Amino acid sequence: MGAVSVLKSRSPAAPADPPPPTRPARRKGPGARRRRAGLLMVAPALLHAALWIGLPVIAAVYLAFTSYDVLSAPRFVGLDNFRDMLGDEVFRKSIVNTVIYTFFTVPFGMALGLLLALALHTGLRARGVFRTAIFLPQVTATVAIALVWLWIYNPRNGLFNTLLGLIGIEGPAWLASTSWAMPSVILVGIWQGIGMKMLIYLAALQNLPRDLYEAASVDGASRVRQFFSITLPLLKPATFFVLITSLIGAFQSFDQIYILTDGGPAGSTTMMTYEIYKSAFREFRVGYACAQSLVLFVLLMGFTLVNRRIMGGTRGHD
Repeated sequence: MGAVSVLKSRSPAAPADPPPPTRPARRKGPGARRRRAGLLMVAPALLHAALWIGLPVIAAVYLAFTSYDVLSAPRFVGLDNFRDMLGDEVFRKSIVNTVIYTFFTVPFGMALGLLLALALHTGLRARGVFRTAIFLPQVTATVAIALVWLWIYNPRNGLFNTLLGLIGIEGPAWLASTSWAMPSVILVGIWQGIGMKMLIYLAALQNLPRDLYEAASVDGASRVRQFFSITLPLLKPATFFVLITSLIGAFQSFDQIYILTDGGPAGSTTMMTYEIYKSAFREFRVGYACAQSLVLFVLLMGFTLVNRRIMGGTRGHD
C-alpha cells in the first residue's frame, strides 16, 4: 500500500485546461470616430424633433380617442370621434374640396415648374432675374400674398375685373361665388408653389450627364425624343420628391383659405386643415380635432405609399 501511494504521488498531474484565448482589443478606427461625431452633431436636432414633433404626435394620437375641451381633463371615448366624423357632412365636404384642390394644384404646378426650369436651363438672358421673380412668392409670407390676391379678386376695382371691363366683360365676384371661389383659390395655390418646384427641377437638370445627350444627338434623336427618353426618366427622383412635398403642402393648405374665403361661400372652399382649426380653436373640441388630424395623416401616408408604388421608388434609370 505504501508503494502504491508513493507511485500515485509521483504520477504526473493531469494537464490543466488551457486558458481561453483573449480577444484582442478592438481599435476604434476613423469610421467609429466619424459616426460618434455625426451622432453628436445631429443630437440637438433629434432632441428638438423628439420634444416638438414626437411628443405632440403621441399626444394627438391619444387625444383622438378622448373628449377634451382644454378646460377639463381628457375623457376616453373610444371610437366616438371617428363615428361622429362619418356623420359630419361639413368634414366630408372638406375632404372632397381638399382632394379637388390637390388634384389641380399639384399636377399643373409640377408641369409649369418643369417648363420654367427647362426654359431657365437654356442660355436665357437675365436668368437670375427670372429665377428670383419666380421664386419670390415661395419665400413671401402667405398673409401678404393673400392680401394682394384679395385686391386682384376685388369685384369692384380689382385687377382681374378691371382688365375684363376693358374688353366689355363684367367680371364675377370671384371669392363670393360658389362657382368661382375654388378656381380662384386653386390659381393662388399654383402661383405660390411654382417657385420651389422650378428650383428643384432646375437643380436636377443641372446635374444630368451631358454625354447621354451628346450620344443621342449623334444617333439622330430630336430634342423631343431626348426629353422623353433621357430627361424625364433621369428626373424621376426629383419628380417623386416634388410630388410628395406638393401633396403634403396641398393637403395642409390653410393660410390662403383663412384669409381669402374663410372656408366660404357656403363651405365651397373649406379644407381639412381649416375644419381641424375650427374644431380645435373655435369649438374647443380638441379630441375631435385630433381625430380629424389622424385621418389627414392616414390619407397623406396612403397617397405617399401609392405614389411610391406607381413610380417604382425614387431611383432614376441607370
